[in-house]
Amino acid sequence: MTATAPTVLATSIGFDSRGRGPYDWSPGPVFDLAFQLAGDPDRPRICHLGTATGDEPTRIAGFYGAFAARPDVAVSHLSLFPMPTVADVRAHLLAQDVVWVGGGSVANLLAVWAVHGLDEVFREAWRAGVVLAGVSAGSLCWHVGGTTDSFGPDLRPVTNGLGLLPYSNGVHHDSEVRRRPLYHRLVADGTLPPGFATDDGVGLVYRGAELVEAVADRPGKAAYRVERGDDGAAVETRIEPRRLR
Repeated sequence: MTATAPTVLATSIGFDSRGRGPYDWSPGPVFDLAFQLAGDPDRPRICHLGTATGDEPTRIAGFYGAFAARPDVAVSHLSLFPMPTVADVRAHLLAQDVVWVGGGSVANLLAVWAVHGLDEVFREAWRAGVVLAGVSAGSLCWHVGGTTDSFGPDLRPVTNGLGLLPYSNGVHHDSEVRRRPLYHRLVADGTLPPGFATDDGVGLVYRGAELVEAVADRPGKAAYRVERGDDGAAVETRIEPRRLR
């Protein structure tokens, strides 16, 4: 099954930790939401891309480990280093119900994807009803741009996102103190278009180019609409999320 409309699930939500190591994960409720958005297939197919961390093997293993107790989910991954791990990248991605993109360097991710033509493949997959999802860099990439530490410890704008969504995106809005003021400034001065930001634990659900809801896996968190006001300053409007659990 596929989503009934082009769908993106852009989040500041990672896995739940089981506490026995840095990649000892369990899938949180955001993944069940992704499968619901894909039409609730009997055995959803999810493909993990860890491009943003250079296809780090331990993170990929963590993804498989997270779903080890979920035989009802068909898990795969696509690595691009040193070469693609599947013979036909386009066919593999189009066969998925959900694509999950991990966090890391969004600038490097976008550059590597462009080399392999994934920018066009993802646009095709999005139109075909594959749910495109991810956290941090895996949230920013679907938008026009946002703020990133891809270039070093000082945050900078990234403006060459895939642009499936005609907005900017702010991630980790509450947990990294420099994110919010820089995002506000970049929207106010026109470097970035208006957009949406997420606290840690919050995700954005888009159908086509429309934000339809915010969701959260913990209390006290929110999403935000950020736009340029009439006086040239950024205006932030809180969006209350629906709790996933």
